[in-house]
Amino acid sequence: MSRLDSFISRMQSQREIINHVKDNAMIAPDGVILEIGLGNGRTYDHIRESFPNNRIIVFDRAVGSHPASTPPEKDLVLGDIKDTIQQFAGTNVALAHADIGTAYAEKDARTLTWLPQSVAAALAPGGIAVSGLPLDNPELEPLPLPVGVEPGRYYFYRKR
Repeated sequence: MSRLDSFISRMQSQREIINHVKDNAMIAPDGVILEIGLGNGRTYDHIRESFPNNRIIVFDRAVGSHPASTPPEKDLVLGDIKDTIQQFAGTNVALAHADIGTAYAEKDARTLTWLPQSVAAALAPGGIAVSGLPLDNPELEPLPLPVGVEPGRYYFYRKR
């Protein structure tokens, strides 16, 4: 699969799972959402449109998003995500979306030493996690992928 086809598959999978969460009312309409990795802001923009009543707190090292897709300063947490996300442990987050994979095995392996437990620690019981990297954690139960999402392309969990 070309890198372009892989990117398109990732974006389609991301959208399908987020839409599935919205269409099936899988999170509280006022629950906090964590967007872990802002990037250009495309996914943040989709989440904002899909969940207009939820507060969305966004993490990244620096702002690189399009101005129309940049969260308000009060909802933007800048710095090393490994460190900044720790403040959300135990805060009963409704949904956490993480798209911070790099496609470099060594870098992603380092991320996977802290990301699964950080997401699990932030989520409320029954909270939903959506990720481009597998979140292997005993507190996270894998959920069936929506139709159109290729297994291994994106991951979907509920906190036990």
